[in-house]
Amino acid sequence: MELDLTSIRQLAAEQGIDAETLDAALEEALRLAYLKTPHAQKHARVELDQRAGTFTVWARKEIPQEATEEDPYPRPELSDEFDDTPKDFGRMAASTARQVISQLFREAADNKVFGAFAGQKGKLITGVVQQNLRDPNNVHIQVGDVEALLPRREQVPGEKYVHGERVRVFVVSVARGLKGPEIIVSRSHPDLVKLLFEREVPELVSGAVSIMAIAREAGARTKIAVRANAQGVNPKGALIGPAGSRVRAVMENLGEEKIDIVDYSADPAAFIAAALSPAHTTQVHVVSEKNKTALAFIHDDQLSLAIGKEGQNARLAAKLTGWKIGVESEETRAAQEAAGLEQTGKSEAASVAPDDSSAETSTEEQAEEKKD
Repeated sequence: MELDLTSIRQLAAEQGIDAETLDAALEEALRLAYLKTPHAQKHARVELDQRAGTFTVWARKEIPQEATEEDPYPRPELSDEFDDTPKDFGRMAASTARQVISQLFREAADNKVFGAFAGQKGKLITGVVQQNLRDPNNVHIQVGDVEALLPRREQVPGEKYVHGERVRVFVVSVARGLKGPEIIVSRSHPDLVKLLFEREVPELVSGAVSIMAIAREAGARTKIAVRANAQGVNPKGALIGPAGSRVRAVMENLGEEKIDIVDYSADPAAFIAAALSPAHTTQVHVVSEKNKTALAFIHDDQLSLAIGKEGQNARLAAKLTGWKIGVESEETRAAQEAAGLEQTGKSEAASVAPDDSSAETSTEEQAEEKKD
């Protein structure tokens, strides 16, 4: 049966599909098409003749075997191969070939996309917002010839995505889906902020400054802990930049989200005190290192600042440090300590009084003994 294999191979080569892959796919597809024809044999294979541009269906018949006492259900034997190419198979073969080529082309295109984006996971990319009325819960981001998906769970609460607007997103995952490569991006991921800073701060790229931890509530506030790895480098100053230019450039990509930059410390108490800024912490008491719990004492006039609106500042400080942080009043603690000391003083005085009176009594007795 004739088939224009030369043209098919040429089209495949243009799409980067090798000849072996094409031949194997064609042979399997033609075999499956043959099995759908009337009186087709179960055991068959397809052989392509590249020079002649033809293909042949080689089949084998099942020859039943007589049952015996030892083998009551014998397996049938197979006959020698014979040419069983259907005479009216040309139209079906051509249709099958077109389907195979289309499928291979789609797979080749998907592989190109997957290969291009496989190395982009965990990186920052820029795309154009493409709204899809059939998919109102998700935002589609056009990145070159590929469309990435910004699902609702990765969106920033309250952030508007305008059709045609350029936006920076963080690549969360690249996977093979049922409909081709599936690229999931995010606007709410904490690493989005980290990568935005790396674009603006040369010290982060060189390694002179490191971001040690990030805690983010997307759209509201982010806390970043930084550490200097070289002498003479101010880590917070590096991220803030001259006149705040660097942190301002990052915030322009985040809308109204605020950013707090604090110093990292290996000492839990010092790190917790820094994490609760802008409130000033007078003292941090580590309750349990094993359970990572601590108490931070703050002056009354800064308690609301330390806790933050709806507990946001304290909550982000806990996420940043990885510690459970209790916030208490410094004045209340001082009053309790003073009351405790006063109570201790009274107890000591009460315990000394009986000894003093007994001492006086014994002195009087001694005087009387001398007179006698």
